[in-house]
Amino acid sequence: MDYKVMAQEILDKIGGPENVSNMTHCATRLRLTLKDTSKANDKEVEDIDGVVNVINKAGQYQLLIGTEVPKLYDEFEALVKNDGNATVSESSEGNSGNIISAIFSAVSAIFAPILPALAGSGILRGLLILSVQLGLISEGSGTYSIIYVAAMSVFYFLPVLLAFTSARRFGASPYISALIGAALINPDFIGLMGDAGNGATTSFFGIPVVLMNYSSTVVPIILSIWAFSYLYKFLDKHVPETLKLVIIPLVSLAIMVPVTVIVIGPIGVYSGEAVASAVNWMIERSSILTGIIIGGGWSVLVSLGIHWAVNPIMINNISTYGFDYIVPFTFACNFAVIGTTIGVYFKARDKKLRSFALTGLITIALSAIIEATLFGLLVKNKKLFLAQIIGGAVGGAYLGLMKVVTNAFVFGSVTTFPAFVESDSSNFINAMVGLAISMAVSAALAFVFTNKDEKLA
Repeated sequence: MDYKVMAQEILDKIGGPENVSNMTHCATRLRLTLKDTSKANDKEVEDIDGVVNVINKAGQYQLLIGTEVPKLYDEFEALVKNDGNATVSESSEGNSGNIISAIFSAVSAIFAPILPALAGSGILRGLLILSVQLGLISEGSGTYSIIYVAAMSVFYFLPVLLAFTSARRFGASPYISALIGAALINPDFIGLMGDAGNGATTSFFGIPVVLMNYSSTVVPIILSIWAFSYLYKFLDKHVPETLKLVIIPLVSLAIMVPVTVIVIGPIGVYSGEAVASAVNWMIERSSILTGIIIGGGWSVLVSLGIHWAVNPIMINNISTYGFDYIVPFTFACNFAVIGTTIGVYFKARDKKLRSFALTGLITIALSAIIEATLFGLLVKNKKLFLAQIIGGAVGGAYLGLMKVVTNAFVFGSVTTFPAFVESDSSNFINAMVGLAISMAVSAALAFVFTNKDEKLA
């Protein structure tokens, strides 16, 4: 695949580089903010080799590409940047003007680059727990400590990573932003809390400061870099070129670190904990209902491209509490999609349809990427989509009933099963039962809903 040619074809069909105001990508999609969506020809874009589907939702023009999307994005970014009409870091949203759309776009751009690190670290942590349970590694050994550090560092230094990606999204200096994030977890700053922990106080030129441990936090640094982006752009515009090298980082650090720890940080910590607590409260109050809603509805969110709005809550739960209830429900959705492909495979006679279903099964089982099957099969067949939703809801209900958790933020596939490994083996067993239920229910319904002479649309 020549991704440069593909990128040029896409640009030609969406109104050219001058029609692109912002661009980013997630695991499978190229996400664009267009100044005028009427200039984009959806049908012609879908006909481009390599484009699976086109969705215009939540203020974004989304092109489903697959796991090779980073290669396309690199070529696309180069073409648009060379034209000088768009950047990856502008905070404006073109003509969308919708704050909800802007939030979805920002969340996607901020978290997408670090998801592989989060997923890989989470799996490593699960394998470490499993190794301890099997007696392969002693918990007090040097081997354990080294692997533990390798697995958990991504969470400890999350403010630094998020500072960097947030800066790219909001248009600030990634390196100064990373320093702001690093300042929040500097041992000397954390040491100010002493034994009191969160809520301890100190002062800054007489101004009271409520101290927090910002390690593993999500919201504070994102809010801080969003605010910093305005200061950075102001300085970049007004500071003479000969002084920028010194003045911009000097003023940025001198202002933003104190402002963050005095104002933004505590607000971010408390607001993030409030949102996470609200979701977890709902799960505790009615875990079955929550499992039905998320397990059954996750594929709908994915189809609209707005599931990214929930990801920060899951990441916050993992980094704060060490576990999360929501991730298992997304597993239920993915395994319901697998079940649907199984039902179609065993009922349909059309070779192309059966081949597509089998490919989808293997892809999801190994990589957790459901979009190709979702758009290529389920969205086009409402009965099959319903079968998947019901399967995910039933499996999600069981996972909710048994309070199944994961110890890592991962995507639902066979390869990420170690995320269910806990000191209590029943968590893993109940997870497997719940996913088997999702798969069996959706497979049975898909088998019933599929006509033998069904064709791949």
